[in-house]
Amino acid sequence: RTKPMEADHPNERAGADTADQDIQPAETGSGSIPTLGDVLLAAEELWPESLAENWDAPGLVAGRADREVRRILFAVDPTSEVIDEALDWGADLLITHHPLLLKPVTSVAATTFKGDAVHRLIEGGCALLTVHTNGDSAVGGVSDVLADAFGLRDVAPLVPAPEGLPEEGIGRVGELPDVMSLADFAERVFGILPAVAGGVRVAGDPHGLVRRVAVCGGAGDSLFDAVRAQRADVYVTADLRHHPASELRERALTGNGRPYLIDVSHFGSEWLWLTPAAGALENVLTDQGFVADVRVSGVNTDPWDFVLTPGLK
Repeated sequence: RTKPMEADHPNERAGADTADQDIQPAETGSGSIPTLGDVLLAAEELWPESLAENWDAPGLVAGRADREVRRILFAVDPTSEVIDEALDWGADLLITHHPLLLKPVTSVAATTFKGDAVHRLIEGGCALLTVHTNGDSAVGGVSDVLADAFGLRDVAPLVPAPEGLPEEGIGRVGELPDVMSLADFAERVFGILPAVAGGVRVAGDPHGLVRRVAVCGGAGDSLFDAVRAQRADVYVTADLRHHPASELRERALTGNGRPYLIDVSHFGSEWLWLTPAAGALENVLTDQGFVADVRVSGVNTDPWDFVLTPGLK
């Protein structure tokens, strides 16, 4: 099984440098307030940016490294409502899983949503840090949390990190303690994830038996080849597109019908990670002699409000 999320998590990997080599930790003492620079070093220990995919844009978006950080809020998305929550609470740092500025921009004018978000955060004295695919790949990351929640054993990365530890990489695959029907396992998934309008979609024989399970928090239909190579009975992920899912099912039906598919909310699949991530960061800061109030956002940032299904009016 993967290593626990603890303050002494090893960082023995090539290129696992801090996000900013000029950042130095402040003098520590019993219960001292960390600076943003101290928090960045703690975050780098837990979720090294070297683990991020090459297309990704994790790291500090706004904030001064020498500013004190007393309150930290974790959320999946940096939406307006989440920023309202952070500023109303007096957060000094907002840590989100999804980037605000994933694609290059030429302006942060407040006339756009993203520009307005940057202005509001800076004017409110709240820094913004993104932990995205590095948070997916790291030990104790998004897919590790899903695997734990679903009760998987002997868990390994679905796609190992090229330069990471053996436990690091995108997605996870493992075994259920006992064989279950697809319908029963889907019920387990539905009961664990937060309630969202879209619910859970399933492709496969409800009575089919499953034991080997692949998971990937967030959009995961780019990993179908790895899922097949791992001989997973079922794959749990989000944002499954029609054509890739249809082609996978057609190929599966020419064999034993596997892998089955369980399509969940993108937000829901990553929301479970927030509480363990907040606890891990607080543990690292505490072990370094710092004290900060760390909280998980109560905002549901799933974009869908309601769904129509056959028989429902």
